[in-house]
Amino acid sequence: MKKILVWLRNDLRLHDNTLLHEATQKSEQVWVAYCIDKRLFAPNMLGIPKTGNFRAKFLTESLLDLRLQLRKQGSDLIVRLGKPEQEICKIAEILQVEAVFTSKEVTQEELEVETALEQNLTSKGIAIEYFWQATLYHINDLPFPVCKLPDIFTEFRKAVERQVEIRKPLPAPNKKISPLPKNLFAGNIPTLKEVGLQEVEISPKATFIFKGGETEALKRLHYYLWESDLIASYKETRNGLLGKDYSSKFSPYLALGCISPRQIWQEVKKYEKERTANESTYWLIFELIWRDFFRFTAKKYGNRLFYPSGFKNEKLALAENTEIFWKWAKGETGVPFIDANMRELNATGFMSNRGRQNVASFLVKDLKISWIWGATYFESLLIDYDVCSNWGNWQYVAGVGNDPRENRYFNIISQAERYDSQAEFMKHWLPELQNVPSKKINYLGELSAKELAEYGVRIGVNYPKAIVKWTLAVKVSK
Repeated sequence: MKKILVWLRNDLRLHDNTLLHEATQKSEQVWVAYCIDKRLFAPNMLGIPKTGNFRAKFLTESLLDLRLQLRKQGSDLIVRLGKPEQEICKIAEILQVEAVFTSKEVTQEELEVETALEQNLTSKGIAIEYFWQATLYHINDLPFPVCKLPDIFTEFRKAVERQVEIRKPLPAPNKKISPLPKNLFAGNIPTLKEVGLQEVEISPKATFIFKGGETEALKRLHYYLWESDLIASYKETRNGLLGKDYSSKFSPYLALGCISPRQIWQEVKKYEKERTANESTYWLIFELIWRDFFRFTAKKYGNRLFYPSGFKNEKLALAENTEIFWKWAKGETGVPFIDANMRELNATGFMSNRGRQNVASFLVKDLKISWIWGATYFESLLIDYDVCSNWGNWQYVAGVGNDPRENRYFNIISQAERYDSQAEFMKHWLPELQNVPSKKINYLGELSAKELAEYGVRIGVNYPKAIVKWTLAVKVSK
């Protein structure tokens, strides 16, 4: 092929990028484009943007980083705001390419865009080629067809670990990406205001500031492994809640493809060889396998990923109570552990894994509110939103997904006492409870008016009244 256009999606990197590797091997003229789909900022069923300002900010930072890297090669990143099926076709026509290379996705909206683009390109005599590069294990290497994928994670994990060899990451292209012709404008990366969002103001309470881009992703990888040796204690710290070092913080970079799971895997293997191999180093790879599992499961079940009845086709008696839902969403439930986690999410676009499991369980199991609403809210806010992992995890917690355990329930009080025993996290995000003793913070409803006044707490005034009864504490926790 003489000319190829690479259309990037959730693969905003130069290293281990199959599209760039294949394109530069097959053609002397290769260009790179990204289209910001304006539909992603439209209001969702909750009346909030499908992609909120934290996610949008992280995306624009990632695009800027990639643009700077391409400019160092004498090229540029072509950026458009619109519908990819239209804009990518226009760029392909101007460049007179023979083919468009892009990554293969698995969920409905992304597939609809692929189909529409393919139709438009075909009508112009331009081919489109798809490549799989979202997972640690390549889909073509699985020991079973996706339609026969095990529904239980442990079965999947054991099979791939035993039978599949992970492909080595590809180096960044050794051939330079082509300069843009004079008749093609690279395009501006839009501001948040230009896509209808407010500029982001990160809370001063944020304990880690995420910045998008491959450069930052590789920097974080190096820090977490080689500079700090934090990976060596990952299994012990991964359930933390407060700070920048209790977890890897790789997830936002994986979500946009600023780093690949294979890159992380390769670096972990190098670390194990040169420093130490233990349960913690393995557990990081274990989490990458979970990520694969959710993506392959989404491909297996298609749109059932978004059905209220989930993969199990199990109907839940869940309500759509907007008043209760928004108390949960705003962190105004009167349950400190839930409120602290939701306020962190609202202020930063991020929440710990332990927090996510608890707020999801609380919404579905305690408040009896539709898990679809919770997944939709997370989609808007989370900077590490990944369609398969987000919706798969919500199904799992709701009991309609891949969880082999029936009626899994998180006792919020025991979880808070176990993972935030000194109430440091809760007090960090709920300053109105600063003076409440840590042993009493989860039992505000049992305190006398005199005690509450002594601690500066006025229920219903400066802190909400709990919307559930504390008798829930007798339930068996995870």
